[in-house]
This record gives sequence, structure tokens and C-alpha cells, in this order.
Amino acid sequence: MTVSVPGQLRTQAPWRAISGFGGAIRSAGRYVTVTSVKALQEVMGQARESGLTIAWRGSGRSYGDAALNSDGLVVDITGMSRILHWDPAAGVIAAEGGVTIEQLWRRTLPDGFWPAVVPGTMRPTLAGCLSMNIHGKNNFKVGTFGEHVLDFQLLTPGGALLTCSREENPDLFHAAVGGLGLLGVVTSLRLRLKRVETGLLRVKVRVAGTLGELLDIFEAELPQSDYAVGWVDCMARGRGLGRGILHVAEDVAADDALRGEHSLSLEAQKLPTSILGVPRALLWRLMEPLTNDVGVRVINALRYSVSRLQEGDSYLQSQVAFAFLLDYVPQWWRAYGREGLIQVQVFLPRAAARGTLETLLQLCQREGLPPYLGVLKRHRPDPFLLSHALEGWSLAMDFRVTRANRERLWALTARVTEQVLDVGGRFYFAKDAVLRSEDVERMFGAEPLRQFRALRDTVDPERLLSSGLSRRVLK
Repeated sequence: MTVSVPGQLRTQAPWRAISGFGGAIRSAGRYVTVTSVKALQEVMGQARESGLTIAWRGSGRSYGDAALNSDGLVVDITGMSRILHWDPAAGVIAAEGGVTIEQLWRRTLPDGFWPAVVPGTMRPTLAGCLSMNIHGKNNFKVGTFGEHVLDFQLLTPGGALLTCSREENPDLFHAAVGGLGLLGVVTSLRLRLKRVETGLLRVKVRVAGTLGELLDIFEAELPQSDYAVGWVDCMARGRGLGRGILHVAEDVAADDALRGEHSLSLEAQKLPTSILGVPRALLWRLMEPLTNDVGVRVINALRYSVSRLQEGDSYLQSQVAFAFLLDYVPQWWRAYGREGLIQVQVFLPRAAARGTLETLLQLCQREGLPPYLGVLKRHRPDPFLLSHALEGWSLAMDFRVTRANRERLWALTARVTEQVLDVGGRFYFAKDAVLRSEDVERMFGAEPLRQFRALRDTVDPERLLSSGLSRRVLK
């Protein structure tokens, strides 16, 4: 619902049931959409007077409760969706916080620029990307989203609109990137983009029979790759534990591709309307009967076998097709059933990754709760205060949630968390639905959290800004 009548009490907005992206975490709160800084200031003032807390929401692509606020106010900023300025000469764009990754690349790709960092879906807003400090399949090379932000406007709970950059308010800059929206709302930002000669990537397929082999091949391919992502068969056991497929990609130069200029057009970047003759909108219905242990085991075996036949092959693929796999199947998460899914993405130091990942896969299998999807990436550290980034690896694991397994699944994730924290690992708040405050204390240590809380005390001493996630992990 969009509320635009001047003076109307936005805190009287209707109640709405809301879920995280995975569908497994739900809550009810008042829900209002705003379209301007003035409206945001009005909402914050009214919320304070009404004794309501505020959680910011963009496209709702966080898997857990980052954009949920039980019994509070959820403020949707997707109405603030203007691109303010685009400078193709410098490769710098200024946009409001509600602009999505899709809006961004559609504006800049025809001029030969692509966002330096994108997630697996084009739907998230730029403010959400900044507040969660997202990463992509090229994290090993270009780092996280925040590393490409030049500056942003932060509206604090007190109503001040501050410019934050590496030079101006640098403490707020490094804390708000990845700061869960708890220091204010990002109303606009300036972002430096990546120059590309074509809209194409050359993708190569590598297949590995074990997790160790997959990690070794991954490392060997990194120096000559712009992107790299691994699929892990989390159902495979024994000598095939952790077997997988690696896709590595390089940007294609104009003189290396047919129709190079045409590939920069929006038409050339369209995803197919159907897959194997099935309209994309119906695919999740076909996936649903197979989203169980038996079905996933069969699909994984077929995928692995087919990829062995493609070993070493390369092909051209559009930027959009390679980057946004989650957008191939609209509403794919519905295939997991009524109770949805949770994703646990573990980040492990390089030295501990191999043994710990093997242990985690075996643990999930022993408990009868194997992940239905495993995605492997390589990472590097960044300078932000509450960062998930480190020198090492991540494995994102999707778990189906059912009424019967929910309690056992949360118990399993607690054991996974202990294993990860024991070796100095981290987690990613955009994917999290299960961490506890004591886990976060161990993850970051006392000093980063002290600094973050001190900044929060300065800009939001009343704790106006709150969410299900922040109450769970930052007590």
C-alpha cells in the first residue's frame, strides 16, 4: 500500500503478513511504502511518537527475517526508484536506494557498463545490496558490493541526511555497509561500474569427483577467470563426497565475439521464455514433486553425469544468463512446499575449508537432512566493520523446511554453526535465519561490535530501527 496523503498517519497503515525470501520465516507488521525522503522523515517521526520500531524493506530477497518486524512497522522503499544521473564517461551512476540491480544494468549495459558485483538474482534494491554488502561470483577478484560504492546519503533516525564516504563520515560509511539498515536508511548512492566490451562471457565447464578435487581445480582456474562458481552435490557420499561442477567465465572482448555490439543490447540479454518447451512460469510446479531426497538425488546424479560429457567445453553466454540463475525459474522457492526453505552460507578460512566442508556435509547426511543445493565460491576480505568476507571459501546450502523436520533442522544448524565458529569462520546476514547473538559475538569478537554499538548509540539511541534479524543477533 502506498501512503501519499500529507499528514496522514503512516503508522496507521494496514497490517500485513510478510515472509522472508525463503518462506520459512514469517511475521505480521504494519506495512507502508514511501516515495521520498520527506515521507521517510515523516514515517520516522510518527513511529517514534507511536512507540513503533521500523524495519526497512526493499525487494524482500533476504532469506530470513532481515526485513521483518513483528508487531512493528515495515517501511518499503521500492517507491524510491529513480536513476538520478548516469555518466558513461566515468562509469559512475547515482540512483535512489529503491533502484534494483535490474534497473541498473538495463540503463548502463547499452553503454558498455555492467555492475561490478551482482547477486544471483537481479531483483534486490541497491540500498539492500549496500546494507547487506552482497557478493557475487567474482568476489575473489573484485570484492564485495561496498568496495564499489563511492558515497551514499544516509537518513538517520534523528532526521539528519548525512553524506557517507571514505573521506566524509568514514566510520559511518564502513559500518553502514553491511550494517543491516540499523544506522539509517540509504536514500541514494553513487556506484562505480565495470567497463565491458560485450555483453557476453566465455564459460568453461570443469567436473570434479570429490570436494578436494573441486577446490583444487577452482584454485587453479582463478588466475585466468573473471567469475567462478561451483555446484556441489550434497547428496553424494563416500568416495564421491562433495563432487561437483565448476563454471568459470571470462569477459569476452569485442574482437573475440560475433555480433559483439549487439550483445550489449537489452534484447540480447533476455532470458528464455521457456525451458525444454515448458513456460518458465510453470517450471516450479514441475520441480515441486522432485524436491525431496529421492528426487534431488536423481537430479543431481543426472546433472553430474551430463556435465562429465561437457568437461572442458566452453560456450558463449550472456551476462544476464550467467549472473542471474535464480531468475530462470520465477517463484522457484515455491517448489520447496508450504514451509519453504532456509539457506545457511558458511564462510571458512582457506586453511580450514577442506576438512570443515567435508565434516559439514557428512554431518548433514548423518542427520538425514542433506542440503538440496550447494553453491561454492572463493572470497577475499574487505574493510567493512560487520563483514562476512574473509580469505577463503563459502558454501551456501539450501535446506527444505517441513513441519516434521523444523526442530531437527534448527538443531542441525546450531551444530553447523559451532563447527564453523570453531575454525574462525563467518556467516552472511542476508542468508541467515538461525544465528543467535552469542554466535555473532564469537564471529566478530568484542571490538567490532563495540564500535558498531557506539555508532548506533549516536545515531539511534532510542533503537527506533529494529528487525527480527537485529533483535535475534545483536542484543
